[in-house]
Amino acid sequence: MAQATAPDTGISTMLASLRAEIEGREASLIREWATIAAWAEANVVEAAESTATTGDGFVDTGLPIAGDGAPLVSEFALMELIAVLGRSPAGGRAYVAKVLGCAWRLPNVWAAVMAGRLAPWRAVRIAKLVAPLSAEAAAFVDRNLFNASGVGWAQLERLITEAILRFDPVRAEAERAAAADQRYLDIDEPNAQGLAHISGLLDAADARDLHDAITRRAALLGSMGSMGSMGSMGSAASLDVRRSQALGDLARADLALDLDGAPARRATLNVHITDTTLTGDNPVARWNDRPISTEQVREWLGTATTIVVRPVIDLADHIPVDSYEIPDRHRVSVELRDHTCRFPRCGRKAKTCDLDHAKPHRKGGPTCPCNLVPLCRRHHRAKTHSRWRYKVTKPGTYTWTSPNGFLWQVDHRGTHPLRT
Repeated sequence: MAQATAPDTGISTMLASLRAEIEGREASLIREWATIAAWAEANVVEAAESTATTGDGFVDTGLPIAGDGAPLVSEFALMELIAVLGRSPAGGRAYVAKVLGCAWRLPNVWAAVMAGRLAPWRAVRIAKLVAPLSAEAAAFVDRNLFNASGVGWAQLERLITEAILRFDPVRAEAERAAAADQRYLDIDEPNAQGLAHISGLLDAADARDLHDAITRRAALLGSMGSMGSMGSMGSAASLDVRRSQALGDLARADLALDLDGAPARRATLNVHITDTTLTGDNPVARWNDRPISTEQVREWLGTATTIVVRPVIDLADHIPVDSYEIPDRHRVSVELRDHTCRFPRCGRKAKTCDLDHAKPHRKGGPTCPCNLVPLCRRHHRAKTHSRWRYKVTKPGTYTWTSPNGFLWQVDHRGTHPLRT
């Protein structure tokens, strides 16, 4: 482990100054947004038919700039606002639409911006993603954002997907069917080195089956390769090469079969449903941590020959083991609890991460979910070989300290800067 050194006072001062500049810029932008919202309130048009003729035969038409459920805004007044803002007509209209989309359709997001808890640029992106949604769906997203300052974009997209499933199921099913029609698999002609590129878009369950089959066969090829002295003809190539070889092996194994029909399918799906899903009152199920439609679950299960029901894993399980090695049940529990690497704003899936002992095992730290934290390899190295440190404040909640003393809290709601 690298020897700890004192923080660099000069670097710490520069970073603090930079943070102050960012906060000042955001405070100015927040004041601009508040003024735009106040301007809009003063220029609401109740209905397009009620606008007055201004002269030369022109009618000041109300525009639905902020989306479904929001008031109309005077078209001519908007032109003036955009000019004052110094933006192009198209760019200015898009900018004002996002600001008013926050103000009128996302009150919780708007309140977070006005209170300085949410950076305006994050609110703009949220408003853009929510813009096509109905008023009810937008309100659902807004209610469920909890603390928008730390929300990840993947989490937000899942929330929007769930909102569409709940409030516009016809659209959701149409989009699912249209997306399914885009599936393809292309195999290019071999190049001069005798290699061919493959690209495709698969059904998620098909892709998982293929991934599992390739992974299993690649591992087998590697173990066979390590037994070369025993006469095995296995491969000692890299994992990527063995995975490509495994796909060819799977194809040849299928071609060697004498089948009247397609081989039986075996899919493993970790689907979370409730009693309201079974009765048809709730159209949303979950595959791992992603919302999916119950119709998609029915389609997948309709093609499966075997269905296995597994017991729910108790995330409150704190039964340690004596060894340093981590049992599979503990890894699954940690993955279900934390989902991603717990370094600030890192979105790498927990399934691909190392599990770090928060209190080192050599110092008496137990091998138990309560003492295990998923960290991707890069951030695991940062914690081990630099002055990045974290503390577990409660299960699933961590406080990180940077080398120069800046603090972040990471939990199920995202990443939140803390004041020192």
